[in-house]
Amino acid sequence: VGSEMCIRDSVTIARTHLQDATPIRLGQIFGGYFRQVTLVTGELERAMDGLCELPLGGTAVGTGLNTHPEFAQKVIAGLAEVTGLPLREARDHFAAQAGKEHVVAASGALKTTAVALFKIANDIRFLASGPRCGLGQLQLPAVQPGSSIMPGKVNPVMAESLMQVCAQVVGNDAAITIGGLAGNFELNVMMPVMAHNLLQSIDLLANVVDQFNERCLQGLTADRKRCEGLIEESLAMCTALAPAIGYDRAAAIAKHAHETGKTVREVALAEQVLPEEELNRLLDPRPMTEAGIPGMTR
Repeated sequence: VGSEMCIRDSVTIARTHLQDATPIRLGQIFGGYFRQVTLVTGELERAMDGLCELPLGGTAVGTGLNTHPEFAQKVIAGLAEVTGLPLREARDHFAAQAGKEHVVAASGALKTTAVALFKIANDIRFLASGPRCGLGQLQLPAVQPGSSIMPGKVNPVMAESLMQVCAQVVGNDAAITIGGLAGNFELNVMMPVMAHNLLQSIDLLANVVDQFNERCLQGLTADRKRCEGLIEESLAMCTALAPAIGYDRAAAIAKHAHETGKTVREVALAEQVLPEEELNRLLDPRPMTEAGIPGMTR
């Protein structure tokens, strides 16, 4: 709980185009990650519904030749009871045997999940880079004794494991997509490779997400001192001054700060663009993490 609160409340610098942007709370960043995961979870649930429609009983080409009239109904009911899944007979056996769009859609949902998780893991990896010569805004739990050559080095191995699994899932989806479009005439003969890749993607993602949560997210903390220091050094702080002194003058302050190695606050104070109390109020980073114009009464 302590580490969660530390991350939630810490104010740091955001980045766009890999360049410093305006302040943001780490809690907002991780809230965005949570929403990404929520959205892809919905995609997975919808895809699962399609997989519950079974082509059982269509026999060779979908006509049901040589099968008992109640075979599909009774067998699928038994499978549903054993698995606890809402399995049902396909509405159209010809479509169900010749086309495998539900499998392709499920793989697509897994790929979308992998895309979101890769982005999240990669962000965390970069935010934790350092600890002294990188971004260093997050601190990773140490899950190994260091690198093979550098003692004490904490590598982002759990994030990198997740990223590698995501890469595999994207590759599996490509194979499944090819399998789906190769379903000639009345039977898709590519189902074995489609099933193999789909089950592998499910197994890999399920396992790596559990490990990433347990061995990375649960021990993740924020370096609040580093986060605050980056904000103060950022030239993007002049954004809050623009409504008060104008865009051009704020840009000139940022340029001067960059050329001299000073902070925006130091340059603005030296040039006396605003009274010190007003300047400090505008350059308070926390209000900049909310909608509206900093310094204005709401």
